[in-house]
Amino acid sequence: MFNDIGPLELITLVVLAVLVFGPDKLPKVIQDVMRTVRKIREFSESAKQDIRSELGPEFKDFEFEDLNPKTFIRKQLDNDELGLKEIRNGFDLKKEMAEVTDSVHGTDTSPSPSSSGGRIDMTKKPEEPGKDDRPPFDADAT
Repeated sequence: MFNDIGPLELITLVVLAVLVFGPDKLPKVIQDVMRTVRKIREFSESAKQDIRSELGPEFKDFEFEDLNPKTFIRKQLDNDELGLKEIRNGFDLKKEMAEVTDSVHGTDTSPSPSSSGGRIDMTKKPEEPGKDDRPPFDADAT
């Protein structure tokens, strides 16, 4: 819970607590805070049990941590029923970025536009339409 608090911050919090509450009231304040934390934990566990019982027996192994998107994706990657590892390993971001950079700078490394998977050469100027050419009319858009 307090993984990111260092020893200096902890000492500062203790000194502030002693100054604010005083040495006489500090033990009672700590007990009240601990009692409140316990009640909150009991309430959350009770709510989790109620939700599990309402969902039914098919969700008996349901964990609320699975609702976190990072945890869900990590479990799916470990499960690999969808073949996500193959997709992730087959995608080389550096290669794709190098191809985009090369096409922008005009140093095309691909042999021809037809074999590059339908890529468009961004260095060529588009053909300008003639004066008689009109854009297509879309009756649904007007």
